[in-house]
Amino acid sequence: MLATAAYHTSVVTPFLPDDEKIPAIREALPSTAAGIYLNTGTAGPLPRETARAMAEAEAWELRTGRADNNFYKDSLERRAEARAAIAAVLGTDPSRVALTHAATEGMDVATWAIDWKPGDRVVTTNLEHAGGLGPLWAVRERLGVELAIADVGLGGLGGVAAAGAAAQSAAGADPAAILEVFDRAIVPGTRLVALSHVAWATGAVLPIREIAEMAHARGALVAVDGAQAVGAIPVWVEDLGVDFYAVAGQKWLLGPEGTGALYCAPSVLDRPRITYAGYWSFESIDLAAEGKLWPDARRFDGAGFHGPSVLGLARSAAWLSMFVGLPWIHERIGRLGREAAAMLAEVPGVEVLTPRENMAGLVSFKIAGWNSTAALRELSQRTLCIARTIPPLDAIRISVGFFNTEGELRRFRDGVALVAAHTPETIPHRPRIEVLRGGVD
Repeated sequence: MLATAAYHTSVVTPFLPDDEKIPAIREALPSTAAGIYLNTGTAGPLPRETARAMAEAEAWELRTGRADNNFYKDSLERRAEARAAIAAVLGTDPSRVALTHAATEGMDVATWAIDWKPGDRVVTTNLEHAGGLGPLWAVRERLGVELAIADVGLGGLGGVAAAGAAAQSAAGADPAAILEVFDRAIVPGTRLVALSHVAWATGAVLPIREIAEMAHARGALVAVDGAQAVGAIPVWVEDLGVDFYAVAGQKWLLGPEGTGALYCAPSVLDRPRITYAGYWSFESIDLAAEGKLWPDARRFDGAGFHGPSVLGLARSAAWLSMFVGLPWIHERIGRLGREAAAMLAEVPGVEVLTPRENMAGLVSFKIAGWNSTAALRELSQRTLCIARTIPPLDAIRISVGFFNTEGELRRFRDGVALVAAHTPETIPHRPRIEVLRGGVD
């Protein structure tokens, strides 16, 4: 891994005009040539720079081994590099960033950091991914914690909302209406409010800062699942005022699978208990007494990491920040996402579930007369799109990336129009084409 310290020269810079920048970006992201890549919300295209660095790191390990003390020192430097790269994206200090293996792991760490007692209350929404709901289900079943699900509308997951004994309701995407729901839901005894910044199923953006202010005023901590936000929209985590913010490495940050991070506010570092702890959690260890936890977010680094993947996360995040430019990325994703939603909404028979007023890069929609699996199969064969379904909503979800083009979105729209104009029985036959299918979130 020592050989990977230097960055390779990239032809992408923040200052290129778009007519030169887009082709350069797509050259740097080879998988964008495999089809119309509309599934970054599951896993983003890996940059050449990242793949090159990871391959060099693996080759170095193969040649040199992993037991030398220099390897250990270098692994610490790679961790520090990853923290710094994530901190730059979040607008915070590296000391407030813990490394994780996924956003799900970050939500687990945050949830189990609470000193739960039977009868305590946690509030979430009806738009959550299993990565955020899973830890809440666990504390409910194990510790008798009350789980209240706030129905914020926005095409929420009805089956999930029905499971909440204290479900509240809001109509539409109006932030004021959403805040009214949380005003009713965050009652005395609420210890934690856990929710997504961007809803995985619909792409709706929630008013996190206002919710955090309300929760803190009532004595609750706030943990945010930022898997569909970081890299897609501006996230200045310090301004949001949350206690924990979980990051996914493989989605909009274009890193490898098995990577992520967790922002930890300074005010909570001494307050929550540590549930997951190991060698990496401690600044020093006295086997005759006890370990001394790191005073910063490293105390939440409970286990080891795959070195090349940590390096890959660092390089992908840095490539986005240094070579492509995050402000440009956020503006382009937002603009193309709105254009895609508008184009799809104009197709007869298509229902767009994503609120146009408050959206990120995700667009979810349904086609009348089709189930989502069959519709996506047809779209994949006819447009070579790479997308996914949202089974609880029986909807198709596309993730509009900064590397997508207006032409790709128009071709996808035309494919949707063709499918929507027919039923599964009447659509014209077309020979099957082997293409990538949408995967799991």
